[in-house]
Amino acid sequence: MIREITKGIYSVGSNHRDRKVFDELIPLPDGTTYNSYLIQGEKHNVLIDAVDPVKSEELIRNLKKLNIPVHYIVSHHAEQDHSGAIPDVLKSFPNAKVLTNEKCKSFLMDLLFIPEEKFIVVKDREKFDIGGRTLEFIFTPWVHWPETMVTYLIEEKMLFSCDFFGSHYGTDDITIDIGEGIFEPAKRYYAEIMMPFRSVIKNNIKKLREYEIKMILPSHGPIHKNPDFIINAYEDWISDNVKNKVIIPYVSMHGSVKNMVDYLSKKLDDMEIPVKTINLSGGDIGELAIELVDAATVILAVPTMLVNIHPVGAFALYLLNALKPKTRFIGLISSYGWGGNAVEFVKSQIPNLKAELLQPVLIKGNLKDDDKKLIDALAENILNKHREIKII
Repeated sequence: MIREITKGIYSVGSNHRDRKVFDELIPLPDGTTYNSYLIQGEKHNVLIDAVDPVKSEELIRNLKKLNIPVHYIVSHHAEQDHSGAIPDVLKSFPNAKVLTNEKCKSFLMDLLFIPEEKFIVVKDREKFDIGGRTLEFIFTPWVHWPETMVTYLIEEKMLFSCDFFGSHYGTDDITIDIGEGIFEPAKRYYAEIMMPFRSVIKNNIKKLREYEIKMILPSHGPIHKNPDFIINAYEDWISDNVKNKVIIPYVSMHGSVKNMVDYLSKKLDDMEIPVKTINLSGGDIGELAIELVDAATVILAVPTMLVNIHPVGAFALYLLNALKPKTRFIGLISSYGWGGNAVEFVKSQIPNLKAELLQPVLIKGNLKDDDKKLIDALAENILNKHREIKII
């Protein structure tokens, strides 16, 4: 759907509210948008990114309805939810050229078979005059691919931010400012996509702080008319600060692990330590990711299955290791029948985590009174650890 953001700048992308999964992995409870923007200059018109190929016809229809010729396409990022419709745009506007960096050019040639002569390669901080308006390309590598960049429209002080500051939030009108209502979708988006690159995001935000930004226009979700709100949120998420919170992702086959989880949750609650339990069986992994953004402690609760932990628990460990959260402490509570290798397996699966491994609690069968003493000790240890880092 076409929306005029300001005179001569249009939103021409598409809403995919009914998309349920992203990358065949990430649940989309609110769907998503593929944002594409058309900027008119006195000499040239520029399309900022293209949409996912499934929505290519909608983008072309919007451009034809506007009846504004496209002279250049800025490609910030080669993943197809940003670039997939570029070949169709080039067919509709055969004289158009693709403006991007060298790395992105290489990816687009491999992924979409765009011929090399269609590209104009730009450099970091390079400016591009389109007549009355000037684009400045700012390289922001590893947010979240190595080739990612953003574009600053100098005269309007607008930042076209690609995945940076985005959210999977399906809406027909991305120009409506929903303010703090975007916080949770944006935090989920950061957790699932950006969190592994926390350290490099710090440098990229420092780079963007050099610019006066009046509006942020991301590739997914609504635009930000109050840029400080989302930038400040990112600065908190990428900081080393954690909250007095414990996450307990769990799997329970016959109820014994669930009994352990319930008992530990009650003990922590009595100590005024907030707890979030997440049932991993058929759940939304995004719930786990978003809680990992700032929780001080994670306690994985899983049964032993064929000497190792339950495979759903193993997937949670894989996610933990891949997302590299700033979690300070990690623990394990587990129930087994005749033996197992749970502790050694858990240690081997999280080499990327800098968290301290707490004393695990392993019980045989269901929860008994003597076992409760072990969980009491774990809860007391968590309390002391949170006090040590001064979050209580």
